[in-house]
Amino acid sequence: MQAALSLAARGLGRTWPNPAVGCVLVRDGAVIGRGWTQPGGRPHAETEALARVRDLPGRAEGATAYVTLEPCNHYGKTPPCALALVEAKVARVVVACQDPDPRVAGGGLARLRDAGIEVVTGVREAEALALNEGFFNRITLGRPLVTLKVASTLDGRIATRTGESQWITGPTARAWGHRLRAGHDAILVGIGTALADDPELTCRLPGLGDRSPVRVVVDSSLRLSPAAKLAAGAGRIPTWVVTGPSPDAARAEALTALGVEVIAVAAGADGRVDPAAALSALSSRGITRVLVEGGAAMAGALLGAGLVDRLEWFRAASLIGGDGLPAVAGFGVDALSAMARFERTAVRRAGADLAESYRRIAS
Repeated sequence: MQAALSLAARGLGRTWPNPAVGCVLVRDGAVIGRGWTQPGGRPHAETEALARVRDLPGRAEGATAYVTLEPCNHYGKTPPCALALVEAKVARVVVACQDPDPRVAGGGLARLRDAGIEVVTGVREAEALALNEGFFNRITLGRPLVTLKVASTLDGRIATRTGESQWITGPTARAWGHRLRAGHDAILVGIGTALADDPELTCRLPGLGDRSPVRVVVDSSLRLSPAAKLAAGAGRIPTWVVTGPSPDAARAEALTALGVEVIAVAAGADGRVDPAAALSALSSRGITRVLVEGGAAMAGALLGAGLVDRLEWFRAASLIGGDGLPAVAGFGVDALSAMARFERTAVRRAGADLAESYRRIAS
């Protein structure tokens, strides 16, 4: 199952709206087939693994299939994977976790058992659940998994008071940040960051040039210029602007002409885009994993709404102090009991910097 989980991880950021699944076929103690969900969500992992044994004597008959997620049981663009395993005459299916999608939800396991196939569930379940937490969030919560990425000094500053921020962390930490981008469906920034930095928000590591996620700008008043790099590159990389309920028609048309998708959502009490509505809109378009890269106001809005699931914090061994820009703005509590709480899951060296990973503690 560990091998299947490793295969599944290859698809993160590329399989949405589908989950990233891995499948390993074993017979007589030897691996005979491997597969993982392909870009765009199809073919599925089981289909890929079965295709690898097509020319073997007996194909998959009598084999054990190790699958990281319950095989699907519904007809879509392709027949159900549960049916494919039945027709392949596998003897046993080991599943890491069940699929909460109402179209599956135990139906795949039932089809296998009805066909006389031995089914084992719950093997490495926690790892499988963590791997596809974004997909599960989309199905059960109606929003994607949200990871907030921060690059700061020891005192939590992300820029000087003049706005200078390039570069607080070193090249190793920045390369890790690009790998994070490659593993997410979408990368999101607020309009403040888009205007101040004019970023491209692409994945610029060798070998990962085709892994740039959908670029999303939360822009309540539709201030993004058609001349911005994000807008100019919308024909190459999907670019979405999430704005308020009544966007300026001329501005929207100018962006749309460049290939930008303008998405109008409800506003919050402060008149700005409601963070929950923005995430719901992304979810409805199939997004399962979002990496938030700024800025401070966007981080504060999401933290204040309880919508940040994970933190990836890159910390440089330096100080800015004074009126330097904090990592989080517009969010604060009066009582310690109301703090946003996270548990640290990993600490690693990233060159001269520290890379810390956190998971939100459910209240």
